[in-house]
Amino acid sequence: MRQLYTFIFYLALPLVLLRLYWRGANGRGHRLRWRERLGFYECKPMQDVVWFHCVSFGEAEAAFPLIRLMLAEHPDQHFLVTSITPTGSARIKSVLGDQVEHVYFPYDLPIILKRFFAHFQPKLLVSMEKEIWPNLFASCAEQAIPLFVINARLSARSAVAYKKIPALVKPALQCIRLIATQTEEDRLNFIDIGAKAEQVVVLGNTKFDITIDDSVMTDGNALRRQSFPERFVWVLASTHQGEEAQLLQVFARLKQQIPNLLLLIAPRHPERFFVVERLCQEQGCKVLMRSENQFVSPETDIYIADSMGELKLLFAAADVAFVGGSLVPVGGHNVLEPALVGVPVLFGPEMFNFKEIAERILAEEAAVQCFSLADISKAVLRIHQDAVFRNKLVAKAKAFVLRNQGATRRIADMLEKQI
Repeated sequence: MRQLYTFIFYLALPLVLLRLYWRGANGRGHRLRWRERLGFYECKPMQDVVWFHCVSFGEAEAAFPLIRLMLAEHPDQHFLVTSITPTGSARIKSVLGDQVEHVYFPYDLPIILKRFFAHFQPKLLVSMEKEIWPNLFASCAEQAIPLFVINARLSARSAVAYKKIPALVKPALQCIRLIATQTEEDRLNFIDIGAKAEQVVVLGNTKFDITIDDSVMTDGNALRRQSFPERFVWVLASTHQGEEAQLLQVFARLKQQIPNLLLLIAPRHPERFFVVERLCQEQGCKVLMRSENQFVSPETDIYIADSMGELKLLFAAADVAFVGGSLVPVGGHNVLEPALVGVPVLFGPEMFNFKEIAERILAEEAAVQCFSLADISKAVLRIHQDAVFRNKLVAKAKAFVLRNQGATRRIADMLEKQI
């Protein structure tokens, strides 16, 4: 089955590269450093690197606490961090800088992987969350490179899809030294698709181990004070196509009840910054882009954060947050950052990628799930009017995050034996 997968991938490679070029029309980052995806690198060859793979922005954020910890405890060790998306690449460079080597993840083809392994010679691969790469995993097994999948999550929906191709998935799973899952449900789902019970252990979710620097809170408060001091700020975080149009309807209704309401939109993907700007303008809204560095006038309706890596700061400048990816079937995004910053958290019904976190934070009455646009409007209005309710949400959410920290240390202790 792996041979068939490889054959199809080789045939599809020209289309994959064309798609990469096409996507570069909206986001130039897709066209940059494309040779790295084929196993050609400008950096010097390295030996005995510890390799972390983080698919995109979210996985990178989840990995940062662990990578920082291991950098501190192993100052002489070389680390490599790969990603697939330009947003993940930009975030890795911004946060880790030259403390690690960073390149794009190689395509899962034997010829490309051979070049990759010859250049970096990793002694350990740590892959975040759930991606299964048959040729990469087989190459690790052939070269006796220990492979760990950490912070692993696998929804019931994804498990059903993987079970349709057991001849491809099961051999790949057998190449993994250990799978460290976020929850017991994730552990059972991995076993259900072919992992051995002794391969899978629950170590928790590193996303809880986020920290908020004092400078973030200071800068967020300064942004609010300098740019929109008299406004009630509602931030839409990590929004996707189809969400802004719905939430603009809610904004229009709420503006009648909260005249000083300012909508702050932070689209998930940078190629959509100007798409969202046009959408807002078409609705008759007065829009200001963050990159314009101008004061938000009383007439400004919408402030678009056309920047990356600033969500924590934006949360610190807001009165209420709606976490995107949850009104459309994307599966939601991380609600823990706004919770720890101290802003009331709302999210929609589509949270299947964060099912366990969503269920637990709701059980603590530390966030509000909205199943309709009317629910969103009602929740924002209540947070605006009811200070006691708002303060309880914030306090409970912070306590929820802090109480569940510790996965990073447990995973680091597990990896320590390999390093």
